[in-house]
Amino acid sequence: MIRIERLNKYYKRLHALKDIYLHVREGELFSYLGPNGAGKSTTIRILTGLTRPSSGKAFLNNFHIEKDRVKAKEQCGFVPQSINLDQELTVFENLNIHGALFHLPRRKRKRRIDELLEYIGLSDRKKTLVKQLSGGMKRRVMISRALVHSPKILFLDEPTVGLDAGIRRRIWALIKKIQQNGTTIFLTTHYIEEAEFLAQRVAFLDEGEIVAIDAPQVLMSKLGSWAIDKIMEDELETVYFSQREDAKQYIAGQEESFTLRRVNLEDAFLSLTGKKPK
Repeated sequence: MIRIERLNKYYKRLHALKDIYLHVREGELFSYLGPNGAGKSTTIRILTGLTRPSSGKAFLNNFHIEKDRVKAKEQCGFVPQSINLDQELTVFENLNIHGALFHLPRRKRKRRIDELLEYIGLSDRKKTLVKQLSGGMKRRVMISRALVHSPKILFLDEPTVGLDAGIRRRIWALIKKIQQNGTTIFLTTHYIEEAEFLAQRVAFLDEGEIVAIDAPQVLMSKLGSWAIDKIMEDELETVYFSQREDAKQYIAGQEESFTLRRVNLEDAFLSLTGKKPK
């Protein structure tokens, strides 16, 4: 559904994307992880037609993003990091304008908007001004707006940034629900536990290059199943083990403060890049 071949992007002397190559399957929930400045948002901006690549090819549902620009844009919906709804319009009005931009007939727009508001649990907020909504509600409206024209691909760029844990998990449930209905989802996130919970596969991006692509469990299993975090003066050192018994035996001979826990996706990322994905 998403195909990228040797994609490069230069900003003057900065080589922001370096020969990016990946395929995202139809109906897959794929997560793109990396530290700030790694090239995550640049990739999404290219795929959604907001920025042109310096070289390489990219396709959305087999439509070339440069040669078939209009058709490629019709294949996707985009939820950016920042809230960009019109605060002085109602929820319905925001969604209605988006549908009109995609030339949906009026009756079809209204029916689709009603379906989406029911889907995201905001039917009772249809006539509410956006500025009166909570942050979590605004995020749900943004996701529903991106779905008005029934895209096959949904790009989510940090969709839960700034939300508290409870609301974030509600958004996770909505994202899973969207994917289960057949939409391909391309997700970037600062919250690595979000990718670990949601994604079927993840790509680790570092300084414009993909350093690993696989299922979260596969990437984590390469380190082991258990981790011991030791405080060594002013640094944290982590040791990995396949078996819990081996970890316990290691602990028995230690005098430093330590924590025993399960290996997570952040461990896998750090082992490959030495950087946190933020």
